[in-house]
Amino acid sequence: MRRVELLLTSLEYIEGHLRDDIRTEDVAAACFCSKSTLEKMFRCVNCISVHDYIVRRRMMQAARLLAGSPERTILDIALEYGYSTHESFARAFRQVWNCKPSEFRKMKYELYPRLRIPTENGGQDNMGNRHVDISELYDLFQERKDCYFVCCDIKEMIRINEISHKTGDLAIIEAMDRMSAAAGEGDVVFRIGGDEFCILTDSREEAYAENIAEAIRARNGETFSGGDGEVALSLHTTAVRLEQKRVCYDELYAGLHEAMREAILAGK
Repeated sequence: MRRVELLLTSLEYIEGHLRDDIRTEDVAAACFCSKSTLEKMFRCVNCISVHDYIVRRRMMQAARLLAGSPERTILDIALEYGYSTHESFARAFRQVWNCKPSEFRKMKYELYPRLRIPTENGGQDNMGNRHVDISELYDLFQERKDCYFVCCDIKEMIRINEISHKTGDLAIIEAMDRMSAAAGEGDVVFRIGGDEFCILTDSREEAYAENIAEAIRARNGETFSGGDGEVALSLHTTAVRLEQKRVCYDELYAGLHEAMREAILAGK
């Protein structure tokens, strides 16, 4: 749980200081931890360094300005996000968007270009629905703050891990496979804890989210190959919509964890 709290604190701090000259040391100080601890946590959970995450967030915001504010010059936007020259901004922009800022303005753009699975210890890239980079979740939460979530927690994860750590890793992949299969094309699967996951739907309809939850529950008890044999897997599953006037990682994740806790107590 400490790692989740540390992640949320660091994300909130970064989000509030994107236009400032912040370094990894500054984020670590705000989280009351060492730089090495923060870096290890970021690489373990997000598979990315703190610096690279900050660059991605800045380039995500810069891209919005490039697309939505054609009257502003590229240098003006570069200066807003801490780049003193057009060239340094263009290099950072290309690393994220694979094109020049000037080219970006002329083409149809996709604000979520990097589709990847945010799991530890590998994963599979052939699932049908979208998996977004952690640096894109904040924007997506804002756009869908009135949409439903479907939350899942692996039942008896301790028992599964006792078989072997590899079996536990495979259980995590299997859980996300099942969620991906149940989710709609525009829905997004992401991880909120060691064995806890969410689907952020693209719907404000409770029935839509409940249908996804029921499809996941219907597979409870099915087995997966745990390496040394077949292992039964079941997921606690619930659908919830959080009332939020503004997006705050800490409040959002706390709400999702509370919804999951209530689902477990209710035996869902």
